Amino acid sequence: MFIVLLKFSAEKAKAGQFMDGHKAWIKQGFDDDVFLMVGSLKPGAGGVILAHNSSLKELDKRVKDDPFVVENIVSAEILEIDPAKADDRLSFLLA
Repeated sequence: MFIVLLKFSAEKAKAGQFMDGHKAWIKQGFDDDVFLMVGSLKPGAGGVILAHNSSLKELDKRVKDDPFVVENIVSAEILEIDPAKADDRLSFLLA
């Protein structure tokens, strides 16, 4: 399982130009059953993605294809986690 941090760079002002492509990239991540959750880093610092069903190498390639990453609007950091315990509602994450 992975947490992907997408932190805005000095190019944040260009985000609107590439938002449609970024949203399509997010949709593809859900369609491929890789993304479990996406959200914003507060206050307006960027975004975060909870991902699974992927190797680190595959996820790194996917993240590098995000238009926001390509255009240097965000910097990406992938954190790999090994879940050890979860609420019953999230038990599928332990498999």
